[in-house]
Order: sequence, then structure tokens, then C-alpha cells
Amino acid sequence: METPEQPRISSLEEALLRLAQAEAEAARVNAINSDLEARNAFLELQNAKMRRELFGQRSERSIRLAGQLEMGFEEAEMSASEDEALAELAARSTTVRAFTRKRPAQRRLPEHLPRERVVIPSPVSCPCCGSDHLAKLGEDITETLEVIPRQWKVIQTVREKFACRACEKISQPPAPFHVTPRGMFGPGFLAMLLFEKFGSHKPLNRQRDRYALEGV
Repeated sequence: METPEQPRISSLEEALLRLAQAEAEAARVNAINSDLEARNAFLELQNAKMRRELFGQRSERSIRLAGQLEMGFEEAEMSASEDEALAELAARSTTVRAFTRKRPAQRRLPEHLPRERVVIPSPVSCPCCGSDHLAKLGEDITETLEVIPRQWKVIQTVREKFACRACEKISQPPAPFHVTPRGMFGPGFLAMLLFEKFGSHKPLNRQRDRYALEGV
């Protein structure tokens, strides 16, 4: 014989399940809206860059506008990633299908370049409730192209002299090969000099001034 408490418990569990499904569905819809906002921001940024390439930099205001659009796209992208993670977390305990974003296709940097991984420290506790029971859901990677400044160096080629104690004759290795006779410039520097002049059409006087600014 069933007691009156059993139907109440089952109805309470069913209500909690429906509430969890409603919250998961709301999180999914919020993630979809954030994804649409990120896509719109990306399209606006692409449109601004294409106009800039076609018509050039017409004013300083257009440059500031492009910077603002880029910042807006980054913020929308971060917000969409956070909402996607929340929707995935809410859908784990329900039958609601999780929402997976389709990132807009962007130009990837060349694969042959070395990568340096810089990880931003994650919070040790939840900023909302203060709990330290955190589970990693994934990560977002943003790639930026960077360059190592050119470095100059002087190669010292040492030829040691030796004297024979028996015949008192002095011996020394032969001098190394130089691209120019008795020249003080290495083959790598001369190759760069010629490429800048004939490949990039940079006159020698401009190269001289740039090298002087670098301390050479």
C-alpha cells in the first residue's frame, strides 16, 4: 500500500527535473544569442577591414572605429565562449542537447612558426559562490604574431701561431675565405644588403641610416 508521501516525492523530483531542463534550455538559448552577436561583430570587423583595404585610411576616426570594432569582437567572442561553457555544464544533468559553437573561419598563422604558450592563471575559486571545486571545461587560444628584434654580432676568427722548438720555424693556419678580399663583412650580411637593394628596392643610403639607428 502506497503512502501519501510517495506521490509527493515523485512530483517534487519531476518538478526539479523540469526546472533543470528549463534552466539548461535557457542557457542554450543564451549561448546561441551570444554566438550570433559574436558572428555579427566578426562580420562588422571584416567589413571595416575590407573597406580600409579598398579605400585606404581616410581619417583618424576610421582607424579608431576599426579598433573599437576589434575590441567589441574580442569581448563578444569571450562572452560567447563563457555562455557555451555554461550551457554545456547545464546540459550534463539533463536531456537537453548542448550547444556547440561554430567559430568563424579566420586566417591561421603559418604552422611552421614556433609557438610559445602563455597560460593566464585561472581563478582558484568560483567568483560567484567562492567554491574551490572547479572543473576545467576547455580553453580558448588566441594567436598573435610577434617578432624577435634583429641582433648583430662580430665573429672573431682566431689563427694561432706556433713556433717549433727544434727548427724554430713558425706555423699558422691559412686565412679563411672572404667574399671580398680582406673584407670585414660576412656573406650573410652581404646577401641581406643585396636583397634589400635589388629585391626590396631599398637604396644603400636608407640601409645605412637604418643600420646606424641599430648601432652599427
